[in-house]
Amino acid sequence: MTLLTHIVYALAYLVAGVSVGATLPLMRPEADPMVGWLAGALVVLAGALLHEIVTRLERERKAAQRFHRMSDRAESLVQELETLRAALADDRAHSPGTARYDAVMQEVRLLQSLVSKLTERRGAPRPPAAASDRRGPGSGETVTAAALPSTALHPPMNDASVLEAVRDALKADRIDIYLQPIVSLPQRKHRFYEVFSRVRAADGHQVMPDRYLEIAEREGLIATIDNLLLVRCVQLIRETERRQHSIGFFSNISAATLADADFMRHFLHMMTSNQALVPKLVFELSQADLRAGGAVTLGILSQLGRLGFRFSMDQVTTLDFDVDQLLRHEFRYVKLDRALVLDPAQAARVKELRRRFANEGIDLIVEKIETENQLIEILDTGFDFGQGYLFGEPRLSRKPG
Repeated sequence: MTLLTHIVYALAYLVAGVSVGATLPLMRPEADPMVGWLAGALVVLAGALLHEIVTRLERERKAAQRFHRMSDRAESLVQELETLRAALADDRAHSPGTARYDAVMQEVRLLQSLVSKLTERRGAPRPPAAASDRRGPGSGETVTAAALPSTALHPPMNDASVLEAVRDALKADRIDIYLQPIVSLPQRKHRFYEVFSRVRAADGHQVMPDRYLEIAEREGLIATIDNLLLVRCVQLIRETERRQHSIGFFSNISAATLADADFMRHFLHMMTSNQALVPKLVFELSQADLRAGGAVTLGILSQLGRLGFRFSMDQVTTLDFDVDQLLRHEFRYVKLDRALVLDPAQAARVKELRRRFANEGIDLIVEKIETENQLIEILDTGFDFGQGYLFGEPRLSRKPG
């Protein structure tokens, strides 16, 4: 119980005792006045005793809740230990080389499906589509000239050159993977990394996402890039497992990727046989893709959710969420732009969202935090996770060997 509750209880039985002590002599004038005050004192003592009993029962209830939570955690740890023991026994039953060979072959099958899609796309260019605001791998970055490597400062390329650079980079495996930290606040401890992609042209310069995403989507190559990104994510997670690093990865997944039945079949098969990697990978889907997603998209999300995957929503343009839908499809993270969070007109709505999401187990991440002053404003609003250049710019990931 809160301090205010205790005060209310105490005032109640004190007032009752004084009332009895003052009223009883008036009702029976012939009686000794001390009898009334003794009766009032008994009422106060009885109230204090009842207060103590209620307080003790409340403490025992909370202690029981803590015990049950600890018991559930202990049971979960025991199950995890049994899973690890089973995995160790399986590793002993098979040679390390065989296990490594199986993992590599699964990834090779995925890459083969990507290569086949490249040959399918070599027809005539598609008619121009409306500009998309899809947040692809890396498109969420706030990129400035000072933040770019020298190879990125390159003369502008026309659309045909960009398309050829993307196709060539996919065939030659020159899609570079960059990682940007997502930190807990206020500690700034790295909790996750978001995975971005950048295209490296044959001459070594980088083609940034804001230049190639729309063209790649128009030409039907976005799913291929996303798919390659997922394969690299699995390799990164396996590498962190070997190094015993406890960190997760956020990776963009588009509606086009979810609708790629051949790739998703291979990917689900690979992850089913690598169940320990599943909790380390969070799929990121834009608000627009989720809202526009048909039965196929939602069905794949449900299938991934049953396998143990969790999801994050990004590129939020409106604070009108269908929270039940988010929970139903295992969305456990929502990213909000710093400007949206700090917009005075949205303050009440953002506060209500924080309360509702906290009750439902959904974490809010504020992105594009670039200065200490911006961070101070964010901390004043009470958010628990942040992302942006203040905590670290995207850095090239070493290719797993």
